Amino acid sequence: MTTGEDAAAVPRVVAILSSLLQRVAERNDAAAVDGAGRHQAAVSAFQGLTKPAISVGGYLERIFRFANCSPSCYVVAYIYLDRFLRRRPALAVDSFNVHRLLITSVLTAVKFVDDICYNNAYFARVGGISLMEMNYLEVDFLFGVAFDLNVTPAAFASYCAVLQSEMAYLEQPPAVDLPRLHCCPSDQDDPGSCHHKQQQQQQLAV
Repeated sequence: MTTGEDAAAVPRVVAILSSLLQRVAERNDAAAVDGAGRHQAAVSAFQGLTKPAISVGGYLERIFRFANCSPSCYVVAYIYLDRFLRRRPALAVDSFNVHRLLITSVLTAVKFVDDICYNNAYFARVGGISLMEMNYLEVDFLFGVAFDLNVTPAAFASYCAVLQSEMAYLEQPPAVDLPRLHCCPSDQDDPGSCHHKQQQQQQLAV
C-alpha cells in the first residue's frame, strides 16, 4: 500500500497507462474465453501460463520506483508496444502477457531514451523474471518492431494526446462503460483517426 505522499511522486502517465492497459487486458480476457471457459490465446513468448498476482498498476508502479525511468520512457514504451502489436495482429494484450509486454517495452524505451539505465539483469529482477527470459523477450520484441525505435516529435505528441484523453476518461467516465479500445496514430497515420475496426479490437492501437 502506497501512502499519499508516495503516490504523488508517481507520474500521472504511469497511472494513466496502467489503467488503459488494464481495461484492454480485461476485455480481451473476456473475449478469449471459449465455450468451456478456457482462455484461448495466440502462442507467444510473452504469454504466461497463469495471471500474475500483481495488478498492472502495481507492476508499472514497481517498474517506476526501481528502474528510475524518465516519464517520457513510458510514452515511448507505449509507442513501441503499439508498433509491436500492429505487426502481430493475432496477439492481443491480456492478463497473461501484459506484464511481460510492459517490462520489455519499458526496457527497450529506456535504452533508447535515457542516457543512463540499468542492465537487463536488474530489469529482470524488477520484472520478476529470469535474465535468460528477459534477454529472449527483448530480442523477440526488437524483431517484432522491426528495430523501428525512432520516434518523431509529432508521433510522440500524438501518443501523449491519446494518454490525455485517457486521463479525461478516468476523471469523467461515461455512464455506460462501452467496450472501447484506445488508438494512437503511428507516424504514417492521421493523428485524428483513432477508431478501431471490429477486426482490430484485440490490438492496442495508437
